[in-house]
Amino acid sequence: MPGFSQVWDEKGELAVVAEATPSCSSSFTAMARCHQGFPQELHTSKSAATSCPSPRPHWGSGEWCQAPGGPIATEWAQQPCPREGLTPPPRSHPSSWCGRARRFPSLFAFRVFIISHAARSCSHSFLPLRPVLLDLSPLHFSLLGAMPYLLHDSKPRPPPLPKEARVTHSSGKGYQELKQECLRSGCLFEDPDFPANNASLFFSEKPPIPFLWKRPGDIVKDPKFILEGATRTDICQGDLGDCWLLAAIASLTLNEKTLARVVPLDQNFGPGYAGIFHFQFWQHNEWLDVVIDDRLPTFKDRLVFVHSAEHNEFWSALLEKAYAKLNGSYEALKGGSTIEAMEDFTGGVGEMYEVKKAPDNFYEILEKALKRSSMVGCSIDTSSAAESEARTPFGLIKGHAYSVTGIDEVSYQGQKVQLIRIRNPWGQVEWNGPWSDNSLEWRLVSPSEQKRLAQTALDDGEFWMKFEDFKVHFDKVEICNLTPDSLEDNTTQKWEVTIHEGSWVRGSTAGGCRNFLDTFWTNPQIKLHLTEKDDGQDDCTFIAALMQKDRRKLRKLGAEMLSIGYSIYESPGGDEHLSKDFFRYHASKARSKTYINLREVSDRFKLPPGDYILIPTTFEPHQEADFCLRIFSEKKAITEDLDENVAIDLPEPPNPTPSPQESEEEKQFRALFEQISGKDMEVAAEELEYVLNAVLKNTKDIKFKKLSLISCRNIISLMDTSGNGKLEFSEFKVFWEKLKKWINIFLRFDFDKSGSMSSYELRSALKAAGYQLNNYLLQLIVLRYSDEQFQIDFDDFLNCLIRLENASRVFQALSVKNKDFINLNIGEFINLAMNI
Repeated sequence: MPGFSQVWDEKGELAVVAEATPSCSSSFTAMARCHQGFPQELHTSKSAATSCPSPRPHWGSGEWCQAPGGPIATEWAQQPCPREGLTPPPRSHPSSWCGRARRFPSLFAFRVFIISHAARSCSHSFLPLRPVLLDLSPLHFSLLGAMPYLLHDSKPRPPPLPKEARVTHSSGKGYQELKQECLRSGCLFEDPDFPANNASLFFSEKPPIPFLWKRPGDIVKDPKFILEGATRTDICQGDLGDCWLLAAIASLTLNEKTLARVVPLDQNFGPGYAGIFHFQFWQHNEWLDVVIDDRLPTFKDRLVFVHSAEHNEFWSALLEKAYAKLNGSYEALKGGSTIEAMEDFTGGVGEMYEVKKAPDNFYEILEKALKRSSMVGCSIDTSSAAESEARTPFGLIKGHAYSVTGIDEVSYQGQKVQLIRIRNPWGQVEWNGPWSDNSLEWRLVSPSEQKRLAQTALDDGEFWMKFEDFKVHFDKVEICNLTPDSLEDNTTQKWEVTIHEGSWVRGSTAGGCRNFLDTFWTNPQIKLHLTEKDDGQDDCTFIAALMQKDRRKLRKLGAEMLSIGYSIYESPGGDEHLSKDFFRYHASKARSKTYINLREVSDRFKLPPGDYILIPTTFEPHQEADFCLRIFSEKKAITEDLDENVAIDLPEPPNPTPSPQESEEEKQFRALFEQISGKDMEVAAEELEYVLNAVLKNTKDIKFKKLSLISCRNIISLMDTSGNGKLEFSEFKVFWEKLKKWINIFLRFDFDKSGSMSSYELRSALKAAGYQLNNYLLQLIVLRYSDEQFQIDFDDFLNCLIRLENASRVFQALSVKNKDFINLNIGEFINLAMNI
């Protein structure tokens, strides 16, 4: 449905109207533009076609975003035998082990010591432990017992080499191994991962007609993989709205080296044919090898989807099938941006130009891009869904993806005329204006010049047009700049590339754009060090490309492309995650032009040398996705994730010793203890639950239902130094001091005094308690302890702190030789996981 965003300036006047038109091609109109007026910075996104009142900015930095349908979006989608001659002492007397007196901070620490000491010091172990050791860092150790979640390595990485393509078949076998199995068995390959049935075709509808899956040998007598070289005329669109993909394939054929990597040429229908083919695609920082069988959907012995102009050539149809498998189905290929497929063929980074606003040297930009083997596409915008694929009087198709296949100058009537060559992936329907195939202009150009330009008068979908006419009739140009591993060896300039991967997770790191100040600061933060100036310049040039992962593949589950973007701030110094107050009073130095629902948003920047913080975000908060951020720089740039490090700052645990004089509070506790526990002055978990709830229910500052039994068991696990599973009064006094500190921290972040805190404030609350956690740990904790409204009550907050301290204390006790890692065998690991 077409829509528009109305963006208002500080005087209430309309500043920008940005239209959004969905289509089946590459012509995704930018959903919004950033307002350039001072002091406000607006991020806008697609909205329904409704008017909205003038938004009111957050005062401070004056930076905010225009939200869909109004200034603030009101709705969103919403883991006998130690040393010879000695026997282990009884569990109730842990103070002596092998003749050495030792005091333990908790029962769990005592258990850890017993197991680890026995494993190190004895020829046999209490448990039949396997001699396999696990190296655990503080991060991994603290995850023991946590719910499973995908761990992303947030450290920057160089781009992978294409030859390192990862095998993707479910069997774990590569192309050659699968092929040899088929040759030995005498059977043609049938791919169980992408079967020849309707599930591989569509996920939301049934085929309009019955398709038959046939191998090329069943369609024609003499099938060929590639016939006389792979060229742009080999791609003709079928009955699928994937012209964006075909435009990219046409551009792919212009570079033999790039084509040979995506379409390995050592496969054919001749000797050694086994019905199996493979192709390589780039996906989110790695190259994948996709294996398929050669059964293709047909109707009346004609290919339904992509086909070649030569009916016995099949490389383009098989390439389309492999790309459909990569994305889950043929239907998943409906609608897209040419730049998306270009990036999957090269690992490059895309830039989008609005032709009407292009720089004066736009011709030189395109000429340089094509000489560098960059892939270039173009399109014409539509103003409504009804205009999609509408034909103009000049023979051009609106909302349709074209390839730019050449750019050159020709001598015409004594003057140089700039021309550009365009290709329609349909293989027909061409420009009919000046310099078209049969235009009068070509009659005044020498045959040798026409031959040099490969000018023909065939209705093959390819045509020349004057560059000035191109700028009048076309609206968008997409350029895919190739990464260093994609460029020819003799290329004079190569990009330096670093890559970060991360996630936006509801409740912890899905903070939304700057409109949502309370949560914006919780987004992942990447520090960018720009140290080297461009040659002969005072600034540093770089491209920041933010990509959301797997959204096309997840379409069958209802996922859509999210509106994404980023902001860049000057770093105040230090390596800590920036807080809310920083963004309240500081405006960004640069940002993506739009928040738009494309797979990738990229922009080129020039900034003075220095340190900067880049914040990748979705437009609205609470929207979940994995992302990949790539930084391309002309000179080497250093990046680091501000959320990577785990740092624990805990005071030394005090020994529970009797104080010379008890306070009034302690006297009241002692009386209650004597009443509940009896003469031994020890309480079990059930009794501790009664004591704490009896005391805390009279605390007026904090609202909560009650402390749970599991919390009290965790308290005993943390504080019990005698090893009897109970809490002595002296141990309780030490814990009470901790509890008072934790209550004060909780109250600081329970802003509305409701008895719960926002999960987005958990990072700050834990830091106040001495825990600096990375995004991955924070996401795990939020998944475990927050409710559906992203709120954490006091009991869950207390449980979280107890488990963190317990894990931290044990790690500190075991990491004597190496402060960064501990070694555990499988038995020790299971024991720890069961007790934290």
